[in-house]
Amino acid sequence: MVDSASPTAYPTVELRPMTVPAHEAEARARSFHDVMAQRRTVRDYSTRPIPDGVVEWAVRTASTAPSGAHVQPWRFVVITDPDRKRRLREAAEAEEREFYAHRASEEWLAALAPIGTDWRKPFLADAPAVIVVFEVHKGPGSPRPYYTKESVGIAVGLLLATLHQAGLATLTHTPSPMRFLNEVCDRPAEERAAYVIPVGYPADDARVPDLRRKDLGEVLVRL
Repeated sequence: MVDSASPTAYPTVELRPMTVPAHEAEARARSFHDVMAQRRTVRDYSTRPIPDGVVEWAVRTASTAPSGAHVQPWRFVVITDPDRKRRLREAAEAEEREFYAHRASEEWLAALAPIGTDWRKPFLADAPAVIVVFEVHKGPGSPRPYYTKESVGIAVGLLLATLHQAGLATLTHTPSPMRFLNEVCDRPAEERAAYVIPVGYPADDARVPDLRRKDLGEVLVRL
């Protein structure tokens, strides 16, 4: 808790929450669910351009996420340059070849097998935009963050939801290790890549696995 007597305490303002009539609350929650339930991870992208302003608004929305001590430890690098996307794909595939050939356990590979993924990542070059999300750690111009992964994870959830609401498809790619992304994205050492997210419209012939999400009773516990 920030000491209210401290000279560095944030000033306060009146809370003006969004007002939703009680009889509409469930309907609104269900409506949002019904839209988000259509969200799928997409690996095949169209060359159709992303409308102006959509990515910027998605990043603005992601930046409304709560963060430890309000440090806001995130950076969103949007890559649209074809040459840089090509470099990103080549570097990511080099790491992925090592992962599938040497790093991943047999159990992990067996879990991935039904989804049909491998070291090839053409979507990193095909998608009109790729957003690389970095955690911002303590550095010359940045303070020490707190609950960094949790904060960035919440922000990415909002990012994905906003892009889906705008009719765009995404994929969350997490190559390991990720240090090559600092070079590809020209980012300083205190920034650590956490997610690589292709963004765009699905290709006309895109297909996705027929997956089942867990039922409410499998994920909800009431005490």
